[in-house]
Amino acid sequence: MAVAMYRQFAALLPELRWQPTVKRVRVLLAGEVIADTAAARLVWEPKRVVPSYAVPERDITAELVPLGNAVVTVERPVPLGEGQLVLDPSTGFGVHTTPGEALTVLSRNAREDGAAFRAADPDLAGYVVLDFGAFDWWEEDEPVIGHPRDPFSRIDVRRSSRHIRLELDGVVLADSIRPQLLFESGFPMARYYLPREDVVVELTPGTLQTICAYKGHATHYSAVVGDRIVPNIAWSYENPLSDAGQVKSLVSFYQEQLDLSVDGDPVLRPRTPWS
Repeated sequence: MAVAMYRQFAALLPELRWQPTVKRVRVLLAGEVIADTAAARLVWEPKRVVPSYAVPERDITAELVPLGNAVVTVERPVPLGEGQLVLDPSTGFGVHTTPGEALTVLSRNAREDGAAFRAADPDLAGYVVLDFGAFDWWEEDEPVIGHPRDPFSRIDVRRSSRHIRLELDGVVLADSIRPQLLFESGFPMARYYLPREDVVVELTPGTLQTICAYKGHATHYSAVVGDRIVPNIAWSYENPLSDAGQVKSLVSFYQEQLDLSVDGDPVLRPRTPWS
């Protein structure tokens, strides 16, 4: 019987997973290089959809001290795909779903409590998983933002002539026949990036700032719909990373919260962390 690949990946989510990388990885804390390695591993703790970097402990120059009574971050499961609950970066690094020991990282200039984790699994012996958000990261000679890129995930952008229409309670927000469609591995839908001229409601600056490891820093917008403001319903990438250059300055909407039709056919609202 043929195997559906997305189901294979989903079936592995409850497991502790790792993958070697041949990239040179450097980790900085308060401007000081505390790790420089060509033997890093990507590690996904059970239920995590985004990897963290694990670094050989021998390549870490900072002091690692057992944290003791750690303050555990609250787990925040989110829906993805076929009703599966997963952990995305909104659940902080302090939540660990595999046995191990939380560690404090001490450098000459700074201290990060709980920013390291020594997993008990024998396949990760000698490695320490580091909190991406607590440090500055470089792969080779380029900075990395958001989280480590998943070698099994990518984005593709394709120009399209599909007719995209977005509405809220019968009010049209955008109508376009010249979208750019962005496809992301493992994500249950396409994102539709539209020319600003095809957005028919007023957009005002939003309050949300997000980072994508593949696309860059997103600027959010609220929409004026009739006599109300719909907060942070749309976003754009004004200075995208190279993989997302085609969507520069285009506008996308959270279709999870709107009525979307494609070529006249209504599309069910997907369940995602942004629903």
